Amino acid sequence: MKFLDLAKVYIRSGAGGAGAVSFRREKFIEFGGPDGGDGGHGGSVHAEAVEGLNTLIDFRYQQHFFAGNGQGGMGRQRTGRNGADIVLKVPVGTEILDEDQETVIADLTRPGERVLLAGGGNGGFGNLRFKTATNQAPRRANPGQPGVERTLWLRLKLIADVGLVGLPNAGKSTFLAATSNARPKIADYPFTTLHPNLGVVAVDGAEFVIADIPGLIEDAHMGRGIGDRFLGHVERCRVLLHLVDATSDRVAQDYRVVLQELAAYGAGLAARPRIIALNKIDALDAGARAAAQAELEAASGQAVFAISAASGEGVRVLLRALRPHVRPAEREQIGEDRPWQP
Repeated sequence: MKFLDLAKVYIRSGAGGAGAVSFRREKFIEFGGPDGGDGGHGGSVHAEAVEGLNTLIDFRYQQHFFAGNGQGGMGRQRTGRNGADIVLKVPVGTEILDEDQETVIADLTRPGERVLLAGGGNGGFGNLRFKTATNQAPRRANPGQPGVERTLWLRLKLIADVGLVGLPNAGKSTFLAATSNARPKIADYPFTTLHPNLGVVAVDGAEFVIADIPGLIEDAHMGRGIGDRFLGHVERCRVLLHLVDATSDRVAQDYRVVLQELAAYGAGLAARPRIIALNKIDALDAGARAAAQAELEAASGQAVFAISAASGEGVRVLLRALRPHVRPAEREQIGEDRPWQP
């Protein structure tokens, strides 16, 4: 299944049915009077967040959604049938934007959450509604109200506990594959990951979701590369896990590049709680490993975890450090000052 996080849809609610102009014509009833019924209401268009979806790919193959029109009224005081509603099933975390792609109409962040996108038109009154003491035989009825047409954008922002960020080839996909049931594509060239991947990680009986975001490069916020297209998926994460390639000749500069892109993107990403890990330490000797870790700690001003996603070294310690951030209620039970044990 392909990943798609932006889709354009065209919706239209149903028009209301017209009211009927009708009179009773029965044997032995000389003055039957009006009996035209009202038209039925047009169908509405809703959007609902459902579990089990993590892409908008269905909306690539169907973009038009039209609700049913209301049936016209009939004689013998019969009201027309209402038009059928339409419900757009979207993944949890979907934003619904107006045609300008800026105005947020709704943000569906919980399963079962539903929003009305276009209400159906009301049915018109039949001539029975217009009968008065001075107008015993009205010959008028109202037409139904027209439906509403809209062009909308659906933008998916994945809901994950941990957002995995870093430069291309920092080992993010390898880390996700080593710690979860996800199987992202892994190769030894940059930009292997072309779309976000989700994985469920388990540590000490607790589970949380990690989102692997395609690698950022310098000036990504100006349109270079593809990583900036997916930064919206880490807006909802509780904590960011920043991986830095230990085999790079400039680990401090690599760290600053990603940090600058997060700040340029905005949405508070630069201020989000962040854990930094130096990956691929299995490729370095003890001296080079210590030097790279010290350089990165000096640049970031915080402790840096040394790990190897390929061999598993230090990974469990890192996962345990993430757990209090994604499960805040457990922080007091675990104790923030308690050292993490592998």
